[in-house]
Amino acid sequence: MPHGFRNLQGIRRFSAILMLSLSVMSGICGICGTAGAQTPASLPSVASFFELPTLSSAQLSPDGRYVAMLVPLKGGYVRLGVMDVAERIPKVVASFDDADVSGFHWINNNRLVFEAGDRSIGVGDQHQGSGLYAINRDGTEFRQLVERSFQLLAARSNNVHGPLPANNLFYATINDSDEIYLLQFDVTWGNVAKSQAVRPVGLLRLSTKTGRSTMIERPGVTTAWLIDRKGEPRVATTIDGEMTSVFYRDPEQNQWRKLAEFNAYTGDGFTPYFLSPDGTLYVSARHGTDKVSLYRYDLNKKSIDPEPVVSLKDYDFSGSIVYNDKKILGVRFETDADDTKWLTPEMQTIQKAVNDLLPSTVNQISVAYHPETSYVLVQSFSDIQPAVYFLYDSAAKKLTLLGSSMPRVDPQQMSAKDMVRYKARDGLEIPAYLTMPKNAGKKNLPLVVLVHGGPFVRGGSWRWNRQVQFLASRGYAVLEPEYRGSTGFGWKHFRAGWKQWGLAMQDDVADGAKWAIAQGIADPKRVCIAGASYGGYATLMGLINDPGLYRCGIEWAGATDINLLYDVSWSNLSVEYQKYGMPLLVGDQEKDAAQLKATSPIVNAARIKQPLLMAYGGSDLTIPVVHGTKFRDAVKATNPNVEWIEYPEEGHGWRLLKNNVDFWTRVEKFLNQQIGKP
Repeated sequence: MPHGFRNLQGIRRFSAILMLSLSVMSGICGICGTAGAQTPASLPSVASFFELPTLSSAQLSPDGRYVAMLVPLKGGYVRLGVMDVAERIPKVVASFDDADVSGFHWINNNRLVFEAGDRSIGVGDQHQGSGLYAINRDGTEFRQLVERSFQLLAARSNNVHGPLPANNLFYATINDSDEIYLLQFDVTWGNVAKSQAVRPVGLLRLSTKTGRSTMIERPGVTTAWLIDRKGEPRVATTIDGEMTSVFYRDPEQNQWRKLAEFNAYTGDGFTPYFLSPDGTLYVSARHGTDKVSLYRYDLNKKSIDPEPVVSLKDYDFSGSIVYNDKKILGVRFETDADDTKWLTPEMQTIQKAVNDLLPSTVNQISVAYHPETSYVLVQSFSDIQPAVYFLYDSAAKKLTLLGSSMPRVDPQQMSAKDMVRYKARDGLEIPAYLTMPKNAGKKNLPLVVLVHGGPFVRGGSWRWNRQVQFLASRGYAVLEPEYRGSTGFGWKHFRAGWKQWGLAMQDDVADGAKWAIAQGIADPKRVCIAGASYGGYATLMGLINDPGLYRCGIEWAGATDINLLYDVSWSNLSVEYQKYGMPLLVGDQEKDAAQLKATSPIVNAARIKQPLLMAYGGSDLTIPVVHGTKFRDAVKATNPNVEWIEYPEEGHGWRLLKNNVDFWTRVEKFLNQQIGKP
C-alpha cells in the first residue's frame, strides 16, 4: 500500500462550491433547533468559538435505512432523533427532562442504546454516571440497563434483571442481536487513593430486552478486549506490573492462550487492533522499524507478518478500519491530514464523487454494516470548517445536508493551517502546525506558541480547532510544535523526549519560535508561550529558560513540579505508571533528583519576570489545583504581573461555555496588552 494517499495541498481550503452547498440546500433536520445565522461582524464573538456543538453525532443503522442523530432543543437538553433516509422526516425517540442524551449506538436495525449526561454543569458538580438505556427506533420498548447513581454500587447477581450498577459502561454491539457488551470497572474506579493499582476491566454480555447479563471469563488483570464479528470475545490484553500480555481464545477449544508478553513502556510488542469478518487479527506495531504500522498477525505461528498492511512514510499509523458484514472496505489514517484508502472500486468511486461535490474538505464516509440502501453518511471538515454532516445517495449521486456542528462559525472568517517542519538545535526535525491569521499578511506578526499537553501524544491536526482559530481571529499567528516526545512521528522522535521535560523538549519549543522569527513570520518582540497540562508546565519552563524570547505566558491546568506528580494523588495515575512508567519516561525521584529540581517551575519561580496568566479548575483530578496555588504563591513573591483565575466547578479544562468565554476574553485582553501592538 503506497504512502501518503492524499496530500493536504490537494484538499485546499475554502471553496465557493462548499459554501453554495451549505446555503442553498435545505437542512432536513427539523428537530435540531439550530440557532439563526450570525450577522457578519469584523470579529466573530468569543462565544461563537466555544459553544457546544449543535449536531454532535450521526450514525447509520446497520441496514442503512435510518440515520440517528444527537440534536439539542434550542435552549434545552440534547435529544436522540431518528430519520428514515428516504422519507427524511425526523422524529425524537428519546429525551430526558433533566439531562442530555450524551451518546448512542445502533445495536440492530430496530433498536438503540443511549447514555445520559448534562452539558450544563461542571465536573465538580457531576455526581452521577452516564447510565445506559435501550429503546426501539419508534420509541417503544424502553428499558433502563445501567443506573446513573454511584450510590448504588453494590454487589449484585448477574441473574438480577434490574438495572446494573453505574460502574458498567457500553463497549460493543453483537451483530443481528438485541445483546451488547459492557465494560465493568472495579467498584473503586475513580477513587483518588494514591495506592490505587490498575483494576481489571470485566466484560459483561447483556440482553437489552431482558436485562440478563453474563460475565466473561478473563485471563488476568484485563485492560482491553477485542470482539469478533460473530460477537465472541477473542482477544484480551492484560497487565502485570510493567509487563503486558496478549491472550487469544480459540473458537474450538474456547480457552485463553497467551500469544505474547512484553514490557508495556519500552515500545516492544504490539497492540491488538481489529478482528476482520474472516477472523484475521490485525495489530499495530513497530516490528523493528521506526514507525508504527498495521500488520496481520498469524495466530498459528504467534508472529507478526513480515510486511505491513498499512505503512506511512513519515508517520505512525493511527486510524481505523472500515468494514461491512462481508469484508474490509478501507482504512482511515492520519498523516498531515486525515485520509482514507479504499480497497474496493465501488468505494473509490463514491469517495471521488463526494470529493468532487465537496472539494475543500476532508470527507469521511461511513457505511452501513449490511446495507439495503444506496446511502452513506459523510462527515466533512477542514482546518477552517467544523464538522458538517451529509447523506449521500450513491445511486442518484445526490448530497443532502443533515446539519452543521457549529453553524455560527463562518469558514470565510477562519484562518488556514499548514504543517511545517523545522530543525531543532541538535538537528532533530520537528513537525509543527502553523496557522496564519486571515488577511493579516505573513510578516512580522505577533506569535502565540501553543504547546500541547500529554506530553506523550500527538497534539495537532488539520481539523478546525476552537482555541487556535480564536487566537488567529484576533490577529495572532499560532505555532503548535510536535516537540520530541510527541507520538505519531516515529519511535526516534518519541524516544528522544524521555526524561527531557524542561530540557531538550523545551528547546524544541523555543527553536520553533526562533524559526518563525527567522522566517520573518513573527515579530521577535511579540512572542507569547501558552499551553495547558504539560503545555502549562512548558509555558512556565519557557519563561524560565528563555526570558529574552517570550514576552509573556498563559498557562492553564498546568503541572508545576514533577515531584508533585508523584506525591499528589490524581485519579487517572496508577501505581504501575508511577513505579514503571514515570521513572523511565519523565524522571526518577531518587536517581534524577537534581534534574527534577533544576526543571521545577516551583523551585525556579523567582526567575520568571514576564507577565503571566494562570487558570485552574478547582475540581481537577488530573492536575490538582495545588499545582497552581503552590506556584502562584511562589511566583507572586517576586513578580507582581501574575493574574490568577480559579473555576471551582471545572476539571482538567473548561467544560462550561460561561467559563470558556470568561477565560478566553481574559486571554484576549492579556495578549492585546502584552504583544498586540508593535
